[in-house]
Amino acid sequence: MQGQQMITMFLLLSCLQQTVTGSIIVNGNRVPDGEMQYMASLQDISGHHVCGGFLVSDNFVLTAAHCFDRNLPVRVVLGDHNLKESNNNGQTIEIDKKFKHPSYKNVGFGDDLMLLKLKKRAVLGNGVEVIQLPTVNMKVKADDLCQVAGWGATHTGGRTVDGLMVVKVPIINITTCTEKWGMLPHNVICAGGYTTNRGFCQGDSGGPLVCKNTAVGVVSFNRRFNCNYKDEVPNVFVDISKYVVWILETMSN
Repeated sequence: MQGQQMITMFLLLSCLQQTVTGSIIVNGNRVPDGEMQYMASLQDISGHHVCGGFLVSDNFVLTAAHCFDRNLPVRVVLGDHNLKESNNNGQTIEIDKKFKHPSYKNVGFGDDLMLLKLKKRAVLGNGVEVIQLPTVNMKVKADDLCQVAGWGATHTGGRTVDGLMVVKVPIINITTCTEKWGMLPHNVICAGGYTTNRGFCQGDSGGPLVCKNTAVGVVSFNRRFNCNYKDEVPNVFVDISKYVVWILETMSN
């Protein structure tokens, strides 16, 4: 790697290391109970929300690998959009096994994916459902409106919220995104956080980017703690379509 490229990567990693786990949606709306029933709250031993995730089968949740850099989450909560007011549909299930993508080293180098096998199968229906995965190498189009959801603060420096929030974000051309960042990991999608006041902030880590009822991306990183979008760089998601084979093989094995 040439000197200038090494400097650029160092600066990128310096920015990425200032992201934090959690779910923070900027300029979003509350999610009705009957929608986005695949959402999962990854929680630590004290029941505090750490990261987002989403149910891709009755016993596997997909999330971001960097959510476990500190080995915090021990369980998932399904079917509860409000984490403080549990309903009859809520299911709390312990995590049995964690499968980081074998190439993952650091969020700045990409491959920021992890599958969580649950200790028991989720009961589908009554507020809990799986979400469809994309086909291999499925493409999303620039300017398409998609959704990202999570629990957390709604502005820079704000406090987390109890209710699940969702916001629509436009897909950003990957060439434009790369130009704004200077360098990006491979296999990513950019959406929101640039030329718009909508997006995630300080993570929303592990949650899905949903386009046409399909989970096409996993929340990976943005820049530092700044949620004052429009003048910022785009939000970055892992492109799930590039990892479908690994996901299916891991779940089947």
